[in-house]
Amino acid sequence: MPVSRPTRTDALLGLATFCLVATAVATGDRPEAPVAYGFAVGFGALLLVARAWPVPALLATALGITAYYTFGLPPIGLAAPAAAVLYATAERGRVRWAAVVGGALLTVSVVTRLAEGDDTAIVLGFGLGSEAALMLAVVALGDAVRNRRSLRAELARQALVAAEDRRREAARQVEAERLRIAREVHDTLGHTMSVVTLQSAVAQEALADSAPERVSAALAAIRSAGGSAMAELRATLGTLRGDAGVRRPPPGIDQLAALAEGVSRSGLPVDLCVDGDVDTLPAVVGTTAYRVVQEALTNTLRHARATRVEVTVRATGSQLALEVVDDGRGVAASPGQDGGSQGLRGMSERVALLGGTVHTGNAGTGGFRVSVRLPLSGPRA
Repeated sequence: MPVSRPTRTDALLGLATFCLVATAVATGDRPEAPVAYGFAVGFGALLLVARAWPVPALLATALGITAYYTFGLPPIGLAAPAAAVLYATAERGRVRWAAVVGGALLTVSVVTRLAEGDDTAIVLGFGLGSEAALMLAVVALGDAVRNRRSLRAELARQALVAAEDRRREAARQVEAERLRIAREVHDTLGHTMSVVTLQSAVAQEALADSAPERVSAALAAIRSAGGSAMAELRATLGTLRGDAGVRRPPPGIDQLAALAEGVSRSGLPVDLCVDGDVDTLPAVVGTTAYRVVQEALTNTLRHARATRVEVTVRATGSQLALEVVDDGRGVAASPGQDGGSQGLRGMSERVALLGGTVHTGNAGTGGFRVSVRLPLSGPRA
């Protein structure tokens, strides 16, 4: 046990012990009183070291009581010199030592008094009962104080742990929200910028070829893509600011046709096939499916040099299957489509939140394939 300095309570207990013993000595009025007062000082002083060394202080007190009566000094009982140190020993967690030493002192006292011819009824009756009750009470009190202190310390520790857990959970939620916003912004702006870049190139070629109708169509596609992106960005910023009012719902399966049409107008034909009952899909599944297809088409526009894309969405009773396959140059010649890209990483994060799986790689007939499975029932990861 670490060494501790005596406290004000220790000093008060020592003073109380000295006063009790000194009072008992004073009532005796015998010539050995000066020596008895010296013992009183020693019994009190032991309380000053009982916090640091409880068992040695208790044993020293027991030896002191034995020596006191061996010298034939005025009777002071057992409780006066021993009660405080028994309390201090129990309060420091040495309850067994306190009980054993207290019981030993009582036993020695009873045997000695009976051997000296004291009245058996008095020794085994009131005297033993009062001394034993007082010693038991102080030991129990010391143990109760220790338990209460331990309980307060444990409650304080639990409060600190709970506060740390709340802090970590808040940080985790902030990080999750930051990643969600990053994915939303990436998906929205990434797709829009791909469309704008492609249509700008189309418009530039149309100007060189003096084809105003193609320029007009390209500019219309750019305007449409920009307007859609601005609407989604306003919705995202409104969520961040906590704006009230009607907000634009997140895109879902029902908007895949518009997405495919927009990409087709950009010059990359998209064949969309939706099979199964998709009208009753959970909103989060529909949004995830839309974002997956959007990211796959964006990557195709940017990197694949494809001439056609096939998008297949199939809903069954247990899962939603998505496949996006292009006829481009595949992953070997398309570094932007590897698994380390921001878009594919965000796609994997979205799907993992729903307990789904993502597989990407070259298609069997050439080009690049994105295959996703989203569970529609059972536990969500």
